[in-house]
Amino acid sequence: MSNSSEYSPSGVPIIRHKDLDREWQSTSYATTEWLQRIEKHADTYLGEADSVFHELVSDRVHIDVHIIRPTPERNYYTLYTTGMSALPMNTPEDAEDYEYAELMICLPPDWPLLEEELEESDNYWPIRWLKTMARLPHDYDTWLSWGHTVPNGDPATPFSNNTDMCALIVLPPLEVEEDFLTLDMGDGQTVHFYAILPIYLEELEHKLEYGLDALLDQFEAHDVNEILDVNRVNTCGEA
Repeated sequence: MSNSSEYSPSGVPIIRHKDLDREWQSTSYATTEWLQRIEKHADTYLGEADSVFHELVSDRVHIDVHIIRPTPERNYYTLYTTGMSALPMNTPEDAEDYEYAELMICLPPDWPLLEEELEESDNYWPIRWLKTMARLPHDYDTWLSWGHTVPNGDPATPFSNNTDMCALIVLPPLEVEEDFLTLDMGDGQTVHFYAILPIYLEELEHKLEYGLDALLDQFEAHDVNEILDVNRVNTCGEA
């Protein structure tokens, strides 16, 4: 990743990730105890996972995706990663407490998740991006945290045929207890749990132009949360 002196109108630095010219690297696996603590934490606050997408081939880190089925209390699928926190992220000096993270995304209860259904890119893209985002800090020697946005390409294009959303924003999930957001692993290591929310181009531009708080105000006004709705209102679109 190249350090950039490019800034958005709101003063946010813009980093453009370029494909790294590096060789395949051996995979860093989180210890069994580390993974078990994350899974127990998720069991407590999200519910027990029904299945896991195990990564067969890994580079740098091994990312698994755990799937929690809808329940009456949480009537949507919850997918979360383990393995992103196997390595610390390259955080700035003033953000060293945020070196470790895992990600989640929530899908509607009717989202097609059978193996044969996931062969369709319109169904698989949220999972692919969950894994892509979990690997991104380690691939590009950077970090992800609250408010970071990642577009689908430059210029950004829609994720699939079933939505016009074309970027992701990293935010703390809203539909969880506050105690879920962090997990103290001891020795000064804390894992932070974030949701990734697909957003529209106009929302990405609004954040770059006016700042994160302005976009969050739009989300709050329109009751946007971490549960994916591919047809939700564009909070920064024309009225």
